[in-house]
Amino acid sequence: MRVLDLLLPMRCAVCGGGGEQLCDACREALPRLRPPLCERCGAPTAWPVSRCRECSGRRLAFASARAAVAYDEGVRRLVAAWKERGLRRLAAEAAALVTEALPPPPGAAVLAFVPRDRARALERGHHPAERLARELGDRWALPVAPLLGRARSLPRQRGLTLADRRRNVAGAFCPAAKAPGKVALIDDVYTSGATAAAAASALRKAGARRVEVVTFARVVR
Repeated sequence: MRVLDLLLPMRCAVCGGGGEQLCDACREALPRLRPPLCERCGAPTAWPVSRCRECSGRRLAFASARAAVAYDEGVRRLVAAWKERGLRRLAAEAAALVTEALPPPPGAAVLAFVPRDRARALERGHHPAERLARELGDRWALPVAPLLGRARSLPRQRGLTLADRRRNVAGAFCPAAKAPGKVALIDDVYTSGATAAAAASALRKAGARRVEVVTFARVVR
């Protein structure tokens, strides 16, 4: 956590108002994702579909992806405060919103998380995806296990095209332990689905037959 965040009074990560890290008004204003959604990738659609324009024609290693909120400016500020400013208690807020919006992944035996990048973890002092997974594990009464590792370090995804994002993460993850048949993969934000697909592929290699992706937020195109 930055020194200024320790010295200054607590402020809402979204509006900057005093009192708490996420005020009630901003919490209620976060854009929830509601049906109809793409059955596979969770993108909002005009009517229920099994595949949408975003995921049609792509080979995805996960069975489905779901998120609690759409990634708008308010959510961007919240995620930035949580990830880059080290406001770790926002992981509990994110988990509460996820459990309000989504049931526990059906049949999942364990929650896994997208593994940390060592350099970024040292810079941040925490790993948002793991923290979210552990908060969700407590709420859903599911174990959390570090099933994945990094096969290599990755350049940042920010600013890359969709095709470049997919190339960037191809083969980036590797199994760290044997996976059960059904696994829920946890991450903070679903952007293009490239990271989720690459991590799910590694879980499949570890023995998982079905991987459900759960994130706090999702970019809507």
